[in-house]
Amino acid sequence: MLSPPKIRGIYRTDIRARASYSEGAGIYRIVPRAVALPADVEDLRNLVCWAAEHRIGLIPRGAGSAMGGGNVGDGVILDLTSMERAPPIIDPAKRLGLAGAGTTLTELNAEAARHRLRLPPDPSSGRWATLGGMVATNAAGARSVRYGSVRPWIQALTLLTAEGEMVSLRRSEATPDQPSTAAIARFTRVARPAILAAASQVRGRFPRTRKNSSGYALDAYLESGQLIDLVIGAEGTLGIVTQVEWRLSSIPAHQAGLRIALRSLDQLSVMVGALRSLQPSALELLDRSFLDLIEADAPEEVIPSEAEAVLLAEFEQDAPGTLEDILGQATALATPLAHSVAAAGNREESERLWSIRHAASPILARLPEERRSLQVIEDGCVPVDRVSEYIRGVRRAASARNIPVVIFGHAGDGHIHVNLLPDVTGASWQAPIASLLEEVTGMIVQLGGTPSGEHGDGRLRAAALDRVYGPELMHLFRLVKDSFDPLGIFNEGVILPGSELPISRLKVGSEAAPIPMDIERGLREIERNGGYAKSRLELAGELGARSSELGAGS
Repeated sequence: MLSPPKIRGIYRTDIRARASYSEGAGIYRIVPRAVALPADVEDLRNLVCWAAEHRIGLIPRGAGSAMGGGNVGDGVILDLTSMERAPPIIDPAKRLGLAGAGTTLTELNAEAARHRLRLPPDPSSGRWATLGGMVATNAAGARSVRYGSVRPWIQALTLLTAEGEMVSLRRSEATPDQPSTAAIARFTRVARPAILAAASQVRGRFPRTRKNSSGYALDAYLESGQLIDLVIGAEGTLGIVTQVEWRLSSIPAHQAGLRIALRSLDQLSVMVGALRSLQPSALELLDRSFLDLIEADAPEEVIPSEAEAVLLAEFEQDAPGTLEDILGQATALATPLAHSVAAAGNREESERLWSIRHAASPILARLPEERRSLQVIEDGCVPVDRVSEYIRGVRRAASARNIPVVIFGHAGDGHIHVNLLPDVTGASWQAPIASLLEEVTGMIVQLGGTPSGEHGDGRLRAAALDRVYGPELMHLFRLVKDSFDPLGIFNEGVILPGSELPISRLKVGSEAAPIPMDIERGLREIERNGGYAKSRLELAGELGARSSELGAGS
């Protein structure tokens, strides 16, 4: 029998602990081999060395709020939120913030706000998202139209490699001398020359979208020459990030907003282009499918029945006069093209104007068990001028399969989220979803887009990458992975696909893996209420024990 790792934290193989970590925010239920909650970095190193010795897979995990399935798997779940960590350290003079990977965005921004600073990217999961998880997926959010994804805001990070070595990767204006570790030596010897030799192919094949969290960021690495850019967005497949240093910016003093009802998607690209010229901090799209979902909870003046879509714009400035002028220009640009325009001149009014953006989540959470919301084609990003075409294509493909959809997203980036609402009680209900995923992936490739704008590939989109990047770039991805993780212990099946079909091992339907009923109800409650800050061991029962004392096998 395999002996458990020697750690001060918790290691459990009982079914209740394993079941509690079998789901994340996405579509999957995969009961892991074991669950580990390392107490500190030394525990984490011991776990990695133990896994390497026994060829056991590790799945790094933060809050579990990622959609693509990169936070579940057959190996040992590493819950990094349990690690000892100090409060974030803010250097207001340099506008930098240092924090552990298990620290949440909320905790970092609360400390930074004491100095009138913040980390601008704002994923919708920001209340509970861990900083390590944000690095792993190159997270973004509504403000990415102005501030981008997290990549340019990451100044340095510390990475634990497959050999148990700790390496600090820091941005430098000059190409830095890379630290000497076994992983970096392998990369420098094998992967780097191949990437440089294929530079023209990389630049020609990578999606020309405003955001991309799919594959390994070979394009960003070629531009910077710095390994930190390959680790960002790698979803824990190259090593485990333990600490991050962030660039921060000042919090704008004033905020205003617009709500624009469009009669037709034909007006969308023109409207987005006009508003982007005014540098909005956010520019969000609510499709008619979204509006229909929340219609009963919103008055007619908020959602005109003639509107095919609603655009929400947010503007931030330090000077109130400047903001007033921008809001006036935006209103003048929008009015000739819109069915109606509503303006908000301050932060409180703007937040009320934007309230409909968050109205869908509680409605989706209240859906009956036979009509579940599934995030299958939920992260596609296309060139901004192809968004209307993409939305109509998704609607058409879903309608042909009789699958209701709810569509919304970040219009300023061409980044569209889609929730499927299939009836999961019928026979063979998974087949239409799989074929929809296949068709929409082809559509994304044809439009020059990426299957993941900000959530990462996970297990869901890994199989699509060959169509996006082609075999030559997939070979480079494999060289990168093998350089950092030659034994394949870090998140196998993520980014580089495994043998399983993406629409399998789901959390819904008659084929879902059986788990204790009370834990299944607890996981559903977390999904309904966005309770991802909750420790999953609260569902399992603490028992305060290590796996060898709990008796259940792996």
